[in-house]
Amino acid sequence: MQYLAMFKRNPQDFWRRFVTVDETWIHHYTPETKQQSKQWIMSGESASKKAKTVLSAGKVMATVFWDSQGIILIDYLQKGKIITEEYYATLLDRLKEELKKKRPRLMRKKSALPSRQCAVPQVDRCNGKITRIGL
Repeated sequence: MQYLAMFKRNPQDFWRRFVTVDETWIHHYTPETKQQSKQWIMSGESASKKAKTVLSAGKVMATVFWDSQGIILIDYLQKGKIITEEYYATLLDRLKEELKKKRPRLMRKKSALPSRQCAVPQVDRCNGKITRIGL
């Protein structure tokens, strides 16, 4: 309700100060180049068959923070890692440092308006791991 009241008072200022976050899986693959796929064979031998490359051979989770002016920070989660409370707290510290560099005007007291997604990670109380970030 507080954010809605601020928006109604001054929509342009609200959007100028609002910072949000989202996570997405990025699928990737690295196909072999023509040069890499070449191989030496003896006369009369047939070339070995190549397996088809799967389009989603790998994936990585990207966490993106942005505001009305563009992207502030992108974090790529290392393979085998999970988002824990500690990891997310460190990520928010990195966001704060990026805001100091890229949006110094937002570093004044109460100037940046984090979205609920930025402010409240949802923690699974059974294992202490963040299972979902956001609403």
